[in-house]
Amino acid sequence: MIREYRSDDWDRYVMDFRHPHRVLEPVEQEIAVVDAALRTLHQAGVMPHVNYDHAKMLAHREAVRDLFDIPWTAITPRMQRLLYAINVIKQPRNMIAAGVFCGNTFISNAGAAVGPGACYTARKLIGVEIVAAEAERAERNVRKIDSTGTAYVLAADALDMVAQFKDPIDLLYLDANGGRGRGKGIYLEILEAAYDRMPAGSLTLAHNSVNGGEHIQQYLEFVRNPAKMSASVNVVFDKEGLEVSAK
Repeated sequence: MIREYRSDDWDRYVMDFRHPHRVLEPVEQEIAVVDAALRTLHQAGVMPHVNYDHAKMLAHREAVRDLFDIPWTAITPRMQRLLYAINVIKQPRNMIAAGVFCGNTFISNAGAAVGPGACYTARKLIGVEIVAAEAERAERNVRKIDSTGTAYVLAADALDMVAQFKDPIDLLYLDANGGRGRGKGIYLEILEAAYDRMPAGSLTLAHNSVNGGEHIQQYLEFVRNPAKMSASVNVVFDKEGLEVSAK
């Protein structure tokens, strides 16, 4: 059973958090690493195929670079490309991203359906950020790219928002931090709140699968349990990592 994709240079591929658009490697190398990760996800049964439009991905990247206010980010160029590609391939009608800060991670997902990188039509793409000032910044950023209103950011507790959401959740992105010492342990609570409304084949993406620490262990045990999820793969091509799980 495939449980991991790990690039040879994952621990040497270092992000400059304060310079989110800095080029870290030739784009051909970036594409090769992400394509290898996508092939692993496909082989594991997480993704139906590996095809996405590279030109539209770059159009999305350029729009984010030119229009977004990003004070800092841990989302590497590789991760940005992978998130975009997964959403292009999966084409979720309803997507919820929990813990979106300034909106960069959110639009890495939502940009597959809105803005210059759009490849399909979605219904609801919702980013949730508990810090009101950052939610407002994220919403301002998203409005610069999406004129349709399909993608939007709410100032709310992601756990409450997911629990109250009535429609099917086709893709759930997790990057939130829980209070009272829970940290990334909030991932499992959010997934459990969403689980009954996630149809077969829906995806959960958990950032910080490598550096999330002990708080993420119960979450990883849950998504790697075949009684709960059909497949789960840890993508490790930077120091943060992304666990990609299919129901």
